Parts: sequence; C-alpha cells; structure tokens
Amino acid sequence: MIISGSASQALAAELAAALDEPLASVEYERFPDGELLAGAPGFAESDDDRAVVVASTVSSDAHVELLQLQDAAREWGAREVVTVLPYMGYARQDAAFEAGHPVSARAVARAISSGTDRVLTVNPHEEAVCDFFDVPAEPVDAAGQLADPLPDDLAEPVFLSPDEGALDIAATVRETYGAGETDYFEKVRHSGSEVELTPSDTDVSGRDVVVTDDIIATGSTMSGAVEILNKKGASRVFVTCVHPMLAADAYTKLSKAGVEAIYGTDTIERPVSEVSVASAIVEEL
Repeated sequence: MIISGSASQALAAELAAALDEPLASVEYERFPDGELLAGAPGFAESDDDRAVVVASTVSSDAHVELLQLQDAAREWGAREVVTVLPYMGYARQDAAFEAGHPVSARAVARAISSGTDRVLTVNPHEEAVCDFFDVPAEPVDAAGQLADPLPDDLAEPVFLSPDEGALDIAATVRETYGAGETDYFEKVRHSGSEVELTPSDTDVSGRDVVVTDDIIATGSTMSGAVEILNKKGASRVFVTCVHPMLAADAYTKLSKAGVEAIYGTDTIERPVSEVSVASAIVEEL
C-alpha cells in the first residue's frame, strides 16, 4: 500500500496507479501547541504487509510527518517499509561547513533509517548521500523525464548545465530528446548566494537552448544563465530541473530574465511540475 506525505499526494497517487497498488487514506493534523500528527488509518484496514511511504521532505515539518507515517505503518503490522524520498531535504548539507557544525544530511538520513527497511531518493545532489543511511539506499535517476515536455520543434538545440558537475543531467535529457549537443557554464561560487557564471564557448545564436539542473532553489544561478544566453542571441531559452523548489521570487527572476518556459517534475509539486517521476520510481520498486 502506498502512503503519502502531505507534500507528495499527486505523485503518490501516480505511483499507486502505476503499480496497481492501493493508496492509503491519510490524515494530517496540527495541535494547538504546534505539534504534528500524520497517520495512515487506511493501512490499518488493509491486509498488505509492505508499506511504501512517499514523502518529499521539503520542510522540517515534512521530516516529522515522514517519521510518523513510517511508525504508523509499523504500528499496523507492515513487515516491510520502503521509503521513497522524491526530494530529500538537507541533502545538500552533505559536509560540515566548519568546526562544530553537523553533517545535516547524515543526521536526517540516520533518523529516516530508523523507521524503514529501504530508501529510494530521486536525483540527490550528490549520490554519495545514500551512504549516510543505515539501511540500503539507492538513487533514482529521473532526468530523462525532463525531455518529455519539451517542444518537438527545437531548433538546433543545445542542452546546457550550469556547471560541469551537472553535465550528466544535460546529457541524459539530450539523449532522451534525441537531438542536439551538450555543454556547460563555468561556475565559481563566491558565497552561499553569490555565483559567477562564465559563458560557454558554444555558439547559441539562433538556436534553442535548454538549461538543465537537478534543482532550482532561489533561481539566481539559472536566471543569470538565461540572461547570458539571451545576450548571445539564443532563439529561445527553456529551463528544466528535476526538483522545482522555486523558493521566494525564483519564478519572477526567471521570467524577468526572459525564459521561454520552465519545466520540472513532481518531486516537488509546483505549477511547473509538467512530468511525473513515477515511472522511474516504479522501475526501482
């Protein structure tokens, strides 16, 4: 039975349909003192011995919900609990920033491990984060799905990543789309919020460009890339990402930069979530 966290209800429904497995009824409640209660009474009514908890941990509250749903499944007799993290919060804090700081990704991974037998996480920023779990944990690559919503008539497309580290995503999208070339920007990070981009040498004049990444958070890096490409004469610039966090004014930044369209998946459910990662998760389950 599929059990959904409150931030992943649409994806959980897609996954249940794709697997032909039941979707549990769930309850989310907040008490007057601020404490949360997430339960799955639907699982108590089933005969299933496997629970698949699907929960993007987009906030600290979502982390608490996940732990409660895992425990609820155990409470009602699940012999196996599989946890699907479409988006794993704190995954980018995969090292201590300075002496005395935690490795936050490791801390949350250990907590999640306590209530599950297996973990799947979609396109973590670094796959090595899977090593922090105390149970078997595997990354799921959903980058190929980003090609689906792109127009069929891209003109001499170029698939660009904001830095060399994300080039594999650009290459996967290009391969799935079936045409074009790949390249990346040189990126130098001066601080947590200040990033300098150096334009690629690829000629984009009159061509359609698809900028790909694993996550768009504040949109600052991506909007800078769009502005550079428009100045270099790109015909249209599309932006795609696996995890459309789009925090604060990210959408406005990208729109002002002149993006043609923004496409994301449903790992984080946003208006730009044009494609589901359910099929990629099904393959692993």
